[in-house]
Amino acid sequence: MAEESFYGVTLSAENNSVTWDVVAEEDYARGQKLVIKQILLGAEAKDNEFNVVEVTTMKDSVQIPIAVLKAGETRAVNPDVEFYESKVTFKLIKGSGPVYIHGQNIKDDVEVVDMEEEDDEDDGEDDEIEHPKKRAKIEPNADGKNAKNPKKK
Repeated sequence: MAEESFYGVTLSAENNSVTWDVVAEEDYARGQKLVIKQILLGAEAKDNEFNVVEVTTMKDSVQIPIAVLKAGETRAVNPDVEFYESKVTFKLIKGSGPVYIHGQNIKDDVEVVDMEEEDDEDDGEDDEIEHPKKRAKIEPNADGKNAKNPKKK
């Protein structure tokens, strides 16, 4: 089952960088990811000042701006970007903010079960029951026409 939690940080001139890292002391079968849903410019941001948020990933060595915000023009962006199993740093490279970043931290520990192994572990109770294969049945309507293709008889 996946464990989801809120993720939120504030970037400003005084605190212009923050790093998210996977929780190393816990092992999740399907890993961890950070999903950034929205980046907002605070109401107290200076007019006509661009605020640029850059992201750096350690896994893929990517360094790229993901938001350019300006009071009076663009107050929010919805990047819907995911960072999987990677250390990520957000940095306010231009402007004084405040810029709010929020999303979800998802830790997925659902194990994938092999269906053949599950069948081998079966206790034999259902051995007499045959499991018929599902097939689409095409039956004629009351007027004799084929239900799937009404033009054919």
